[in-house]
Amino acid sequence: MNAMTPSPAAASSGPATRRVVDAPTRVFHWLFALSFVGAYLTAEGERWRMLHVTLGYTLAGLLVFRVVYGLVGPRQARLSLLWRKLAGLPRWLAAAASLQAVDGRQAQNLAMALAVVGLLVLALPLTLSGYASYSDWGDGLGEAHEFLGNAFLALVLGHLALMLILGLLRRKNVARNMLTGRVEGPGPDLAKRNHALLAVLLLVAVLAFWAWQWQQAPNGLVAGQDGSVIRTEHDAD
Repeated sequence: MNAMTPSPAAASSGPATRRVVDAPTRVFHWLFALSFVGAYLTAEGERWRMLHVTLGYTLAGLLVFRVVYGLVGPRQARLSLLWRKLAGLPRWLAAAASLQAVDGRQAQNLAMALAVVGLLVLALPLTLSGYASYSDWGDGLGEAHEFLGNAFLALVLGHLALMLILGLLRRKNVARNMLTGRVEGPGPDLAKRNHALLAVLLLVAVLAFWAWQWQQAPNGLVAGQDGSVIRTEHDAD
């Protein structure tokens, strides 16, 4: 009887969890999402022009961070893991084309990896076209930037839809790991260390850049309702 009864400590500890995403990756994810949404919403009109540009620069900087972190960071954050997942795509497509039985979970993982890689790859021409358009490097750049922005939005919406579908199929919150970094289940942590200090430094760097942009913008980041600019105390001086 005693052997079959769980101890109070075990009963109150809850289900086992393991860390699969470290803090820098999670902070990057949410800052990247916030910057794109903000940039997309401020794309129209001169009033929001400098704020839009600032968020575009932020996207570019975050992309550089993710690439560097994906090359020299810990194993679970390496970009090579995405490429290894995608390496099975030709084989899966060949099996599907020949009407053979295919692995549904592999299809889900491939779709998720494709969405993530697509977002990272598309972010480069999106930010470059935005900078070229802002710098007036040539005609038609604004239209190209707008097209890429809409394509990026389509990928984001596809990514969100895929997350919703996976959550329904697997009957669990598949977005939880980007909030807590952990998933339910036994086993060792895939992310051995959380690297919280690096995550804090990334957040501070982005906030400091936003503050610097606000101070340095000659006409302010956001124009007033009547078309006048909202100036900072620094500009007034």
